[in-house]
Amino acid sequence: MKKQQSSIQQATTITTAGSNKYVYSFDEGNKDMKMLLGGKGAGLAEMTKIGIPVPPGFTITTEVCELYNKNNKKYPSEVDSQVREKLAQLESKVGAKFGDKDNPLLVSVRSGAAVSMPGMMDTVLNLGLNDETVKGIIKNTQNERFAYDAYRRFIQMFGDVVLEVEHNKFEHALQHIKDAKKVHNDTDLDANDLKQLVSDYKKIVKEETGKEFPTDVHEQLQLSINAVFGSWQNPRAIAYRKINDIKGLIGTAVNVQAMVFGNMGEDSGTGVAFTRDPSTGEKIFYGEFLRNAQGEDVVAGIRTPQPIKELANAWPEVYKQLVGVYKTLESHYKDMQDIEFTIQRGKLYLLQTRNGKRTAQAAIRIAVEMLDEKLIDEKTAVMRVQPQQLDQLLHKQLDPIAKKDAQKTGKVLAKGLPASPGAAVGQAVFDAAKAHAWAKEGKKVILVRTETSPEDIEGMHASQGILTSRGGMTSHAAVVGRGMGKCCVVGCNEIKVNEAQCIFTVTIPAIGSKQSLQHTIKEGDFITLDGATGEVFVGKLNVVEPELTSHFAKLMESADKIRRLKVRTNADIPRDSEVARKFGAEGIGLCRTEHMFFEADRIRAMREMILADNLEGRKKALAKLLPMQTSDFVGLFRVMKGYPVTIRLIDPPLHEFLPQDEEEIKAIAQEIDVSIAKLKEKISSLHETNPMLGHRGCRLTISYPEIAEMQTEAIISAAAKVIKEGQSIIPEIMIPLVGHVNELKYMREVVDKKAQEIVAREKVDMEYKIGTMIEVPRGALTADEVAEHADFFSFGTNDLTQMTFGFSRDDVGKFIPEYIEKNLLEKDPFEVLDQTGVGQLIKIAVEKGRKTKHGLKIGICGEHGGEPSSVEFCHKLGLDYVSCSPYRVPIARLAAAHAVLKESK
Repeated sequence: MKKQQSSIQQATTITTAGSNKYVYSFDEGNKDMKMLLGGKGAGLAEMTKIGIPVPPGFTITTEVCELYNKNNKKYPSEVDSQVREKLAQLESKVGAKFGDKDNPLLVSVRSGAAVSMPGMMDTVLNLGLNDETVKGIIKNTQNERFAYDAYRRFIQMFGDVVLEVEHNKFEHALQHIKDAKKVHNDTDLDANDLKQLVSDYKKIVKEETGKEFPTDVHEQLQLSINAVFGSWQNPRAIAYRKINDIKGLIGTAVNVQAMVFGNMGEDSGTGVAFTRDPSTGEKIFYGEFLRNAQGEDVVAGIRTPQPIKELANAWPEVYKQLVGVYKTLESHYKDMQDIEFTIQRGKLYLLQTRNGKRTAQAAIRIAVEMLDEKLIDEKTAVMRVQPQQLDQLLHKQLDPIAKKDAQKTGKVLAKGLPASPGAAVGQAVFDAAKAHAWAKEGKKVILVRTETSPEDIEGMHASQGILTSRGGMTSHAAVVGRGMGKCCVVGCNEIKVNEAQCIFTVTIPAIGSKQSLQHTIKEGDFITLDGATGEVFVGKLNVVEPELTSHFAKLMESADKIRRLKVRTNADIPRDSEVARKFGAEGIGLCRTEHMFFEADRIRAMREMILADNLEGRKKALAKLLPMQTSDFVGLFRVMKGYPVTIRLIDPPLHEFLPQDEEEIKAIAQEIDVSIAKLKEKISSLHETNPMLGHRGCRLTISYPEIAEMQTEAIISAAAKVIKEGQSIIPEIMIPLVGHVNELKYMREVVDKKAQEIVAREKVDMEYKIGTMIEVPRGALTADEVAEHADFFSFGTNDLTQMTFGFSRDDVGKFIPEYIEKNLLEKDPFEVLDQTGVGQLIKIAVEKGRKTKHGLKIGICGEHGGEPSSVEFCHKLGLDYVSCSPYRVPIARLAAAHAVLKESK
């Protein structure tokens, strides 16, 4: 038995001075009151206001939730009196009385925060039922089966949500009765079966809690309100807010609404729909419905629903009305809406409207097409797509050839509903906690479940993809998977999932003379999902880069009109540069020259240089590297076609180029023709206790200026070559790890002298720039001095973060997750720029640098350059550009546009 929380023991209040309004009828609110009434409450109020058929009700504000959770689960005494007042008004509107045995009012109690958190908080339906009021329902509806179906659902939901009785105990009792009657669906049970189930459920509550199921309807309501407020702090809701970076909310509102019933028989039903396809963005009415069911049946995936278009055949007039409603709502809200509806004996009711969750692909298409339809303006269209969503678009898809081969060779295990596009390859895992744990170990996993529930949120987030055997396109797995950008296949009823044994089985039908086969996938076996078609493949399939649509190009054009920040890329080879240019990069902000030395044909020359005993020997080895580096830079300059290219001189310590393993040492010694003893001696001499703070960057080239001279010659020679080809280029040479102005002053003289020599030799008219990477705190604090000898600054935020925090970025993974879990840090500072610490050093350096040299070009080249909040910070500080990896360039472009629009607000 779960321990009951003190919040449900009794109704608790605190006395406050003055009178505040804490409860609003639906006809008192509007869509602009989202922060107070929550998204659901504001939506219900707005629909009521514009004449949409909504069952009446009232909303208890988010302020009460905040007070409840801050004041030891107590809230102001006025809340109770205001709830009683609104309940009396509701009774009058409906023409029924709460708790009356002859004409009882039943209500739902639902959560609803200002930002949609589907399935993360609690709901109770059919509240107000007991052994007396159920008789009134039977008398009024003349439908005993419906009444006891509603009653057993109420006990189950209330028992689970409020009394904290484990959900599966009720499910086992339900399955026991279905097995005894040899039926498959809940709808196959008759009134007597459901009456027995009510009795069984009450016994479960008594056994698990030690108390009888509460029959006082006002106590039921009070406890349910408390439970919904308490669910704001449940683990899954906290995890959802953390994963989706939802901040600034004070709590959830509680919506108490007159019940309407989709489970009154074959003339009733319930459904969920979207005004456009949430996966693709296509302008079609998209959704599902179930006959003779309540809302949770659709969302929970307990039964597989029918497509919304079939509603036109079942209830033509209702469908026509629903189409009119969805068009009205989309036009009114000027965004794609996610609606919930119930049909009670042929009459339509709307229970919710909210801005629908959508994939990145859909978000872009909807924004661009609504712009074309003149429903929204260009700025609104740009703001409709969150920068981090673009990451979904840039994920890989299944290789069409590999997919075709897999289909031909019988590797397709099954096919479900394609709930969220993309591709996922990983090891099958049948438990959300294990999926989370395996992902932490670096494994790629696919979460396989019969159906997901809100408790699975962290496992879903950690997985590459999600596969369920039950549920429809609006089930929990589908909605949450789409929101996360996870490849998701649902309703794959060809697979039989056994979560206890950690397997799923598939019976592959007989073809021709071949017999049918049963295939078993065990935990740890690799599978592949195709979110575009719903196919499930055995094993690992190859994936390919996605192709970007015309909608994407149009959105990026709109973003580029708005943004001020330039966006460059971090790229070391022409191939990466080409990808970045395709994504809209406006130059290279960081070329790490040392990466070029690790290729097989170059590492030998690099090692010869390191092992040389004198300057002559080093120069001889460097001469071998010179043409290779020159060729690399020519390739970069040609791809960039006149856009700026910033090339960082060698940064890592020399020991990184030498072998450490005994066998490798022997092999390398033989390859470069030196003794093992000499090689080991050199390795030993280069050893450093803390190499990240050791002999690297400008410190290394101060000791060995010939390295910088070779690299400078390669850069200027390459630039001269492309200039002679008719292309303009201004190379930017960046000296790393400067902490003292004298380091830059010394290295600038070395670089400048060699550059002038090559310019004269090549007989070209060339401009070049020499700048520095600000990545040492002292360099930032003395930026006014450093700027005297720099043509530009570029912040290396990876090292700047490391040195500011005193964290080793190679070891930080051991404890940073714990820091975040214990709320010592909100985010990993190597992923999201620490604006209050590292950011202040950047601010100081910008102000000091530009005070010395007005108009000094300044950028950022750590991976923070592709993280949206960090890009916004760079915009606010007035940086000229950000630079990030090629696949994050579109994210940075959109984030830079968002920064301008947020600032204008």
